[in-house]
Amino acid sequence: MAGRYNTAIVVAGIQQPLPRASWRLGHRPSSQLGMTLLELIVACAILAVLATVAIPLARVAVEERKETALRYDLREMRTAIDRYKDDADQNKIQVQAGTEGYPPDLQTLVDGVQLTGAQDQKVRYLREIPKDPFTGDTNWGLRSAQDDSDSTQWGGQDVFDVYSRAQGTALNGTKYSDW
Repeated sequence: MAGRYNTAIVVAGIQQPLPRASWRLGHRPSSQLGMTLLELIVACAILAVLATVAIPLARVAVEERKETALRYDLREMRTAIDRYKDDADQNKIQVQAGTEGYPPDLQTLVDGVQLTGAQDQKVRYLREIPKDPFTGDTNWGLRSAQDDSDSTQWGGQDVFDVYSRAQGTALNGTKYSDW
């Protein structure tokens, strides 16, 4: 037993093990288990400080995620509009006169159009109209080629551009509707 901790005591010639708590360094006896009021106050203060820092960071992270989704959705719709325009310019699809080759609405990009000369071939440019992450609906702002670049009223002739109808301001200070 030399070199080992003594984990037993001898009382009246009988060896008895020490209570577990008494031989571990810094451990309180079982009658004193728990936290003191001071320890509890310090722990609550630390948690309050951490929560004060974490909540705004979580809000910013949610906002950034929505902004990323908005950028992606706008890029997808604008790319679909451009592909439709390219196909119209190359006479791959039939377009109405006066539309300058742009789709009449966003639903046309989802429903698709017949290829010129092919009775059973349709080209779809979007799977679905995405939901605006800030407004939660598919009611996007539209601009036609005839509208002013900053117009908020769609002329109804064709879809040249899309924008968000969200009223908020982005983390970088720009309005979502200007994206």
